[in-house]
Amino acid sequence: MMKQNWIYKKLGDVATIKSGKSIGADQIFNFDTSMYPCYGGNGLRGYVQTYNNEGDMPIIGRVGALCGNVHLSHGKFYATEHALVVKILSNNILAEWLTYCLKSLNLRRIAKGVAQPVIAASEVANISIPVPPLPLQQSIVAELDNINNLINIKKSQLKDLDNLAQSIFYEMFGDPVENEKGWDVKKLGEVAMIERGAGISKKDFVDEGLPCIHYGQLHTILGELTYKHKTCIPRNLLPKYKIAHPGDVIMAITSEDVEGSCKSTVWLGNYDVVVGSDAAIVHHSINGIYLTFYTLTKAFYNEKARYAKGFKVTHISTKEIESISIPLPPLPLQQKFAEKIEAIEKHKQIVNVTIKDLETLLASRMQFWFE
Repeated sequence: MMKQNWIYKKLGDVATIKSGKSIGADQIFNFDTSMYPCYGGNGLRGYVQTYNNEGDMPIIGRVGALCGNVHLSHGKFYATEHALVVKILSNNILAEWLTYCLKSLNLRRIAKGVAQPVIAASEVANISIPVPPLPLQQSIVAELDNINNLINIKKSQLKDLDNLAQSIFYEMFGDPVENEKGWDVKKLGEVAMIERGAGISKKDFVDEGLPCIHYGQLHTILGELTYKHKTCIPRNLLPKYKIAHPGDVIMAITSEDVEGSCKSTVWLGNYDVVVGSDAAIVHHSINGIYLTFYTLTKAFYNEKARYAKGFKVTHISTKEIESISIPLPPLPLQQKFAEKIEAIEKHKQIVNVTIKDLETLLASRMQFWFE
């Protein structure tokens, strides 16, 4: 919708758009001391010892699944060949304004190619952008920045709560690598019966049916504690299902790497849930929350790394999971830990609701200003 007192320009008339340049992965580091940020298609990749751009500029993901992503750079930086750099030539356009504007445009729609979508600089240059008066740009940017800052504060709170949960684990149980508190140690197979789930594909999902958990959800949308299912499958899909009961732990046995192997959640819904075949169900005699948080420790990582096999896809069997050791503090102490974690989880749920509300508000204001 055209707005009063706003003019519209082709982006190529007010900015230059160019691709970045390739740089070796061995030249990119994860620290920033006396180095420059390096941007690719998904934003900040790391830090390098050289730069090929300077100033506040929008950066657009150019290639693949990340094409169309928009980020704002500051100062000296390096842009890789997976990014398009937009250098503004007009004093009447704020970089911050243009970044929000480009984010609103769904730039992926102008990508060409199917297997490997690519956004051409010439296509971006041909986009029409609104240019309201500079004071209004400043006002709109301030409004949107304020909402984004609140979202980032809330996301930081979530990280702090996760860190708190981890610190409580080590405070109560010590470092499992050293087991300085002298807990009894057993194999998981001695305190649990572990079975593999049954075949479920994402294409099987339906709106209503049997509640289910697919192994991919362990890697993407499920945290350490899960109270509600996200998907269902038809009731007559399989002749026999594998079921997780309330309190059971569900582990991914297929992943992209060792880090994701045995990614776990404890099922805390008050009903049974079907589990897919690339996940294991741990029916145990200990506290599920304690077990799930133990899988996040270095001690557990060291053991699963001995068993997880594969190059592009990593797999670990239920028999191998049974062979992993676990220290066993007294059950009442495990339960006390679980109560603390559930209290933290309730706080996280409140924060997540606030984040969703703020994201809805941001989307609404973006729509108001840019559509």
